[in-house]
Amino acid sequence: MKKDDDFTSVSEKIQNSLLKNNIHFLFGEIDENTTAEAIKWIIYENFSSTEKELQLIINSDGGSLQDAFALIEVMKKSKNPISTIGIGSVCSSAFLIFAAGQKGKRHIGKTTSILSHQFSNDHSGKYHDLKASIRENELVNKRMIAVLEECTDLDAKTIKSKLLSPTDVWLTADELVELGVADNIF
Repeated sequence: MKKDDDFTSVSEKIQNSLLKNNIHFLFGEIDENTTAEAIKWIIYENFSSTEKELQLIINSDGGSLQDAFALIEVMKKSKNPISTIGIGSVCSSAFLIFAAGQKGKRHIGKTTSILSHQFSNDHSGKYHDLKASIRENELVNKRMIAVLEECTDLDAKTIKSKLLSPTDVWLTADELVELGVADNIF
C-alpha cells in the first residue's frame, strides 16, 4: 500500500522543504501573480509566533512598479527580517525589491546583472489624460527615490545621479555594495 507521500511530486516536496526553511523565489516578471505569491508567503510567515529570517531569492528583469511597491510595503511591515539574495538578473522593479531587503542582509551574486533606471511608460490619449499620466510618472519617481533613500544612506541628489539617471545604469556587484544597496557579495 502506498503512503500519501508517495503521491507528492518531487516539485511539491522541494517547495515544501524551501517553505519550511523560510525561502521563497521571486523569479520572472514582477507582476500581480509573482508579487501576490511573495506577499502571501510573508504574511503567512508573520502569523507564526517566532521571529525568523525570511529569505527572498530574486532573479528578475523587472516589471510592474505598482506591484513591486505593494511587495515592498509588505516587506517593510514584516515582523520577520527579510533577507534578499540577488542572482542572475536584478533589474528595474526587481532592483527596488532587492534594495528593500533588511539592511545587513542583502546579498548579491558576483556575476549578477544589475540594472537601475528611471520609470517609463507608453501612455497615449487625450491631452488631459497625458497630463494626468505625467503627474503619475512624477509620483512614481518620487516613490522610487523614497524607497532608495530609506534602503540606502544616499540622498535624493545622489540617487538621481547614480541610480536613476536619464540613461540605464548597469552596475557591478562591487558598485552595488559601494552604493549601499547591497551589503555583501557571494
